[in-house]
Amino acid sequence: MTNNFHKNSLDLLGHAILSGRYGVGASLPPEPILCEELGVSRTVVREAIKSLVAKGLLSTGPKVGTRVMPDAHWNWFDPDVVAWQARCGLTPEFLKDLQELRRLVEPAAVRLAAERATPEDIVHIEAAYAGMKQAVEEGGDYVTHDLRFHEGLLQASHNRMLVQMSKALNALLRTSFEISTRIKDGPKNSLPLHRAVLNAVIAREPAKAERAIMVLIEGAKDDIDLVLSSRKKLPLVSGLATPIKTQTKPKAQTQPDAKMRIQKSGAAVAKNH
Repeated sequence: MTNNFHKNSLDLLGHAILSGRYGVGASLPPEPILCEELGVSRTVVREAIKSLVAKGLLSTGPKVGTRVMPDAHWNWFDPDVVAWQARCGLTPEFLKDLQELRRLVEPAAVRLAAERATPEDIVHIEAAYAGMKQAVEEGGDYVTHDLRFHEGLLQASHNRMLVQMSKALNALLRTSFEISTRIKDGPKNSLPLHRAVLNAVIAREPAKAERAIMVLIEGAKDDIDLVLSSRKKLPLVSGLATPIKTQTKPKAQTQPDAKMRIQKSGAAVAKNH
């Protein structure tokens, strides 16, 4: 139960920071006020703030209080940070950084995968591809299988640092895939590009695999550029954060109202800064 309150309090405060309710350099309200706003104990608030400090969103000091750090300090490989940004709204700058990261990391990883992939790795990637194909043909969760496909490629590199990076990249890639798959026939058109990557890995052709993944990455970039050029507001990517479960007791209703209280408090803080 306490763990759920911690996660929800962390989620509400993190979202408040990334949405700009607490601007850079702004101080968070004193601990007693946060306890009242969130409907939780001081212990829960302290743990949530400690987590936000670890993620680079906040800094604390004896005389300066708890302040919001510039986004250059935020841990953009943290799934929570990425989820909050996705829910607040993705920016062109965020997507540009992500595409550049993909061009730097994935081609090198795929080259290694074409050299080192084991039969078990191939089975895993094939299963992910089969899930993508089924989703295109019969409907279903394309993005989850797409993520497994790319994670499988990084795992098949058998480079410990790239394997570790695959876990961090997962949340980042989800934001990109959620947008590119909303393009009409986007998944259908990208399916043969994924097949080309997999075929090259199976054939042990590193150079061909690298070229194939670059085609795939550039295709995703073109899809995102199309969305950006439409001048429409970038779509929100929701569903990444787990909401707290409601309780049967009336007191449990205080937690869902915390978001509105955070909004009001954030507006007041912004006004004073």
